[in-house]
Amino acid sequence: MTTPEPPAPRTVVPIEHSLLIAEAFDQAQVTELRHSVTSCAHAAGLAGQQLDDFVLAVNELITNAVRHGGGQGRLRLWRRAGELVCEVADHGHGISAQRLGDRARPAPDTAGGWGLWLARELSDTMAVETGEAGTIVRITTALAARHVKQPADG
Repeated sequence: MTTPEPPAPRTVVPIEHSLLIAEAFDQAQVTELRHSVTSCAHAAGLAGQQLDDFVLAVNELITNAVRHGGGQGRLRLWRRAGELVCEVADHGHGISAQRLGDRARPAPDTAGGWGLWLARELSDTMAVETGEAGTIVRITTALAARHVKQPADG
Protein backbone atom coordinates (compact mmCIF):
# COMPACT_ATOMS: atom_id res chain seq x y z
CA MET A 1 0.00 0.00 0.00
CA THR A 2 1.36 3.42 -0.90
CA THR A 3 0.86 6.51 1.13
CA PRO A 4 -0.80 9.33 -0.75
CA GLU A 5 1.15 12.49 -1.28
CA PRO A 6 0.23 15.25 1.10
CA PRO A 7 -2.04 17.80 -0.49
CA ALA A 8 -0.28 20.69 -2.14
CA PRO A 9 -0.35 23.81 -0.02
CA ARG A 10 -3.09 26.21 -0.99
CA THR A 11 -1.98 29.36 -2.63
CA VAL A 12 -3.73 32.41 -1.32
CA VAL A 13 -3.61 35.32 -3.71
CA PRO A 14 -4.11 38.55 -1.81
CA ILE A 15 -6.50 41.06 -3.25
CA GLU A 16 -4.36 44.02 -4.15
CA HIS A 17 -6.95 46.62 -3.44
CA SER A 18 -10.42 46.97 -2.08
CA LEU A 19 -12.69 49.10 -4.28
CA LEU A 20 -14.83 51.40 -2.15
CA ILE A 21 -16.45 53.65 -4.78
CA ALA A 22 -16.73 53.52 -8.56
CA GLU A 23 -19.11 56.24 -9.78
CA ALA A 24 -19.73 58.37 -12.83
CA PHE A 25 -20.71 61.92 -11.91
CA ASP A 26 -21.71 65.31 -13.22
CA GLN A 27 -22.39 68.62 -11.49
CA ALA A 28 -25.59 67.30 -9.87
CA GLN A 29 -23.71 64.51 -8.06
CA VAL A 30 -20.71 66.47 -6.75
CA THR A 31 -22.07 67.06 -3.23
CA GLU A 32 -23.43 63.54 -2.82
CA LEU A 33 -20.17 62.06 -4.11
CA ARG A 34 -18.13 64.18 -1.68
CA HIS A 35 -20.26 62.84 1.19
CA SER A 36 -19.72 59.26 -0.04
CA VAL A 37 -15.96 59.82 -0.23
CA THR A 38 -16.01 61.24 3.31
CA SER A 39 -17.89 58.22 4.67
CA CYS A 40 -15.71 55.67 2.90
CA ALA A 41 -12.44 57.43 3.78
CA HIS A 42 -13.49 57.62 7.43
CA ALA A 43 -14.45 53.93 7.43
CA ALA A 44 -11.07 53.13 5.87
CA GLY A 45 -9.29 54.78 8.79
CA LEU A 46 -8.88 58.48 8.00
CA ALA A 47 -9.89 60.96 10.68
CA GLY A 48 -9.43 64.57 11.70
CA GLN A 49 -7.32 66.87 9.56
CA GLN A 50 -6.09 64.04 7.34
CA LEU A 51 -9.69 63.14 6.46
CA ASP A 52 -10.57 66.79 5.82
CA ASP A 53 -7.50 67.30 3.63
CA PHE A 54 -8.12 64.18 1.55
CA VAL A 55 -11.81 65.00 1.00
CA LEU A 56 -10.94 68.58 0.00
CA ALA A 57 -8.35 67.28 -2.47
CA VAL A 58 -10.91 64.88 -3.99
CA ASN A 59 -13.50 67.66 -4.13
CA GLU A 60 -11.07 69.86 -6.07
CA LEU A 61 -10.48 67.05 -8.57
CA ILE A 62 -14.15 66.30 -9.16
CA THR A 63 -14.93 70.02 -9.44
CA ASN A 64 -12.14 70.38 -12.02
CA ALA A 65 -13.54 67.45 -13.99
CA VAL A 66 -16.95 69.13 -14.14
CA ARG A 67 -15.61 72.62 -14.92
CA HIS A 68 -12.75 71.81 -17.27
CA GLY A 69 -13.15 68.18 -18.28
CA GLY A 70 -16.32 68.00 -20.28
CA GLY A 71 -18.90 68.43 -17.51
CA GLN A 72 -18.66 64.93 -16.11
CA GLY A 73 -16.20 62.35 -14.90
CA ARG A 74 -15.57 59.04 -13.16
CA LEU A 75 -14.30 58.54 -9.63
CA ARG A 76 -12.78 55.41 -8.16
CA LEU A 77 -11.72 55.14 -4.53
CA TRP A 78 -9.91 52.11 -3.14
CA ARG A 79 -7.70 50.87 -0.36
CA ARG A 80 -4.36 49.21 -0.99
CA ALA A 81 -1.36 48.31 1.14
CA GLY A 82 -1.52 51.03 3.76
CA GLU A 83 -2.98 53.79 1.65
CA LEU A 84 -6.19 55.18 0.27
CA VAL A 85 -6.22 55.95 -3.45
CA CYS A 86 -8.62 58.16 -5.40
CA GLU A 87 -8.67 58.44 -9.16
CA VAL A 88 -10.71 61.01 -11.05
CA ALA A 89 -10.99 60.80 -14.83
CA ASP A 90 -12.63 63.12 -17.35
CA HIS A 91 -13.01 63.49 -21.10
CA GLY A 92 -11.76 67.04 -21.49
CA HIS A 93 -9.00 68.21 -23.83
CA GLY A 94 -6.19 67.68 -21.36
CA ILE A 95 -4.02 69.94 -19.27
CA SER A 96 -1.13 71.85 -20.84
CA ALA A 97 2.42 70.86 -19.94
CA GLN A 98 2.99 74.43 -18.74
CA ARG A 99 0.01 74.20 -16.38
CA LEU A 100 1.14 70.81 -15.05
CA GLY A 101 4.69 72.02 -14.57
CA ASP A 102 3.63 75.09 -12.60
CA ARG A 103 3.85 73.99 -8.97
CA ALA A 104 3.84 77.49 -7.52
CA ARG A 105 1.06 78.48 -5.18
CA PRO A 106 -1.48 80.62 -7.05
CA ALA A 107 -1.59 84.28 -6.08
CA PRO A 108 -4.12 84.95 -3.30
CA ASP A 109 -6.27 87.11 -5.57
CA THR A 110 -6.38 84.50 -8.34
CA ALA A 111 -9.95 83.34 -9.00
CA GLY A 112 -8.99 79.98 -10.52
CA GLY A 113 -6.07 77.62 -10.70
CA TRP A 114 -6.21 76.34 -7.14
CA GLY A 115 -7.60 72.84 -7.78
CA LEU A 116 -4.52 70.89 -8.85
CA TRP A 117 -2.28 72.85 -6.50
CA LEU A 118 -4.53 72.05 -3.52
CA ALA A 119 -4.90 68.39 -4.51
CA ARG A 120 -1.11 68.06 -4.71
CA GLU A 121 -0.55 69.87 -1.40
CA LEU A 122 -3.23 67.94 0.51
CA SER A 123 -2.32 64.42 -0.60
CA ASP A 124 0.78 62.28 -0.17
CA THR A 125 1.22 61.68 -3.89
CA MET A 126 -0.41 62.91 -7.06
CA ALA A 127 0.02 61.56 -10.59
CA VAL A 128 -1.54 63.02 -13.73
CA GLU A 129 -2.03 61.42 -17.13
CA THR A 130 -3.42 63.89 -19.64
CA GLY A 131 -4.00 64.27 -23.34
CA GLU A 132 -6.58 65.12 -25.98
CA ALA A 133 -8.82 62.24 -24.82
CA GLY A 134 -9.00 63.46 -21.22
CA THR A 135 -7.22 63.51 -17.90
CA ILE A 136 -6.76 61.02 -15.09
CA VAL A 137 -5.56 62.29 -11.73
CA ARG A 138 -4.66 59.84 -8.97
CA ILE A 139 -3.96 60.91 -5.40
CA THR A 140 -3.02 58.88 -2.34
CA THR A 141 -2.89 59.31 1.40
CA ALA A 142 -1.39 56.98 3.97
CA LEU A 143 -3.64 54.98 6.26
CA ALA A 144 -2.51 54.58 9.84
CA ALA A 145 -1.93 51.01 10.90
CA ARG A 146 -4.93 49.81 12.80
CA HIS A 147 -4.21 48.44 16.21
CA VAL A 148 -6.08 45.24 16.86
CA LYS A 149 -7.21 45.03 20.44
CA GLN A 150 -5.90 41.83 21.99
CA PRO A 151 -8.05 40.04 24.54
CA ALA A 152 -6.73 40.40 28.07
CA ASP A 153 -4.96 37.38 29.46
CA GLY A 154 -6.77 36.01 32.35
